[in-house]
Amino acid sequence: MAQRNRSVPLKCAKSRQALSLTHPNAAGIDIGSASHFVAVAPDRDDEPVREFKSFTVDLIALADWLAACGVDTVAMESTGVYWIPLFELLDARGFKVLLVNARHVKNVSGRKSDVLDCQWLQQLMSYGLLSGAFRPADAVCALRALSRQREMLLKSQARHVQHMQKALTQMNIQLANVISDVVGETGQKILRAIVAGERDGNVLAAMKNVRIRASHDEIAKSLQGNWRAEHLFALKQALALFDFYTSQLAECDQEIEAQLESLAVHQGSPAKGKKRGRARNAPKFDLRERLFQMCGVDLTRIDGIDVTTALVVVSEVGADMSRFATAKHFTSWLGLCPGTKITGGKVMSGKTKRCANRAAQALRLAAAALRTSRSALGAYFRRLCSRMDKPKAVTAAAHKLARLIYTMLTKGEEYTDQGQDYFEERYRQRVLHSLSVRAEKLGMKLVANEQPA
Repeated sequence: MAQRNRSVPLKCAKSRQALSLTHPNAAGIDIGSASHFVAVAPDRDDEPVREFKSFTVDLIALADWLAACGVDTVAMESTGVYWIPLFELLDARGFKVLLVNARHVKNVSGRKSDVLDCQWLQQLMSYGLLSGAFRPADAVCALRALSRQREMLLKSQARHVQHMQKALTQMNIQLANVISDVVGETGQKILRAIVAGERDGNVLAAMKNVRIRASHDEIAKSLQGNWRAEHLFALKQALALFDFYTSQLAECDQEIEAQLESLAVHQGSPAKGKKRGRARNAPKFDLRERLFQMCGVDLTRIDGIDVTTALVVVSEVGADMSRFATAKHFTSWLGLCPGTKITGGKVMSGKTKRCANRAAQALRLAAAALRTSRSALGAYFRRLCSRMDKPKAVTAAAHKLARLIYTMLTKGEEYTDQGQDYFEERYRQRVLHSLSVRAEKLGMKLVANEQPA
C-alpha cells in the first residue's frame, strides 16, 4: 500500500483586524463630461448624493457644499480631462484630492449607475482602500502641458512634411533620394524656389549646401519631372502649413524657456563633457543649461539621453524625487519593472505591465539608441541583446537609465561613463568568479590557461 503523504503544518496567518474609518470626512465624486455626481457620508446631509453640472458656478457650489458637510478628503476617477477643472478648484480650496485608478474600483458587481459609483468611491475612501495617483507640483504640471503641446506640434508638422514628399513623388521629383532631409537648409531653398515658379534643374541644384554629398548633376537629374498644377498646389499648401507650425513651435519654445526659468533653483552652467551633436527638433535656446539650473545635474551626460529626452522625463516627473521612496518605486511607476504574478508558489508571469507613460516611452527610445554607443551603457545593452529578445533588452536598458536618473536627482551627483572596455572587463571578472564557484562545488579548481606570447 502506498504510504500517504504526511500533512505539512501551515503557519497560521495573523488575524486581520476589522476595517476602521481612516478618512471619516471623505467624499466620492463620479466625473462626467456634463455633470458630476457627489456622495458624502449619510449622516452629513439629508441628501448625501447630489448632482452638479460642469459649469464653473456649479463647481463652486459643489465645493461649498463639501465644505458645509465637513469634508476634507475627496476621491475621484481621472476620467479624460474632465477632472482637471474640478481638481484644481478643490485643491485651491484646501481639500485633499486623490485621483484614483478606475481599474481599482470597476470590478464590483452591480455598479452600473453614476450614483452607485460615487457612493462606492466614498465608502472605499472612508476605509482607506484607495491610493491616489502621482501628480507633480503646479509649476511642473505647467511645464508638462507645454512639453506635450510641443510634441503635438511636432507630430502635426511631420504630417505636412509627408504631404510635401507625397506631392514631389507624384510629380516624379526624386529629391528625397539625393538629399537626406527635404526640409533641411538645401531642401527648403529648393522647395521654396519650386513654389515660386523655378523649374530649371541646374538653377535649383546650384542652391545645394557644400555639405551635401550628392553632386550637382545628380540633384539636377532628380529635379526633372512632370510639373502638374494640382500637385504644385498641394506642395504649396503643405509648405505653408509647415511654416505655420514652425512659427507655433518657436512660440511654444519661448513659453517652455520662461517656465524653466521660473523653476530654476541652481546657478551656473553644466560642465563641459564630451561633444554632443544637436538633437533633432530640439528647441533653439540652450535647453541643456536650463535643465541643469532646474535639476542641479546634467542628465545628458548619460549616454542615450539627449536634451529632448531629458525634457520629457523632467516635465512628467519634476526634479523632486521625494514622492518615490526608492528607485524601485520610481521604475515601478514608470512601468519598467517586471510583474509578479504568482499562484500556488509558482511564478506565472513576469512581463512588464502595459503603460502609456510618456517618460517611459522616451526612456525606451533612449535605450534603443544605445545599440551603437561605445560606452558602458552601450556594451550593457548589446550584452542584453545577446541573451534575450530586443524588446526585453530595451525595457531592461530603459530600467537602468531610470535608476541612473533617480540617483542623479536624489544625490545630486554627476554621471561618469567608464567606457565599454571597463564594462567588458567587469563582465569577464563576473563570469570567471561564477565559474570558480561552480568548480569549487564540484571539487575542482579553475586554472587560467596562459597562452605563449
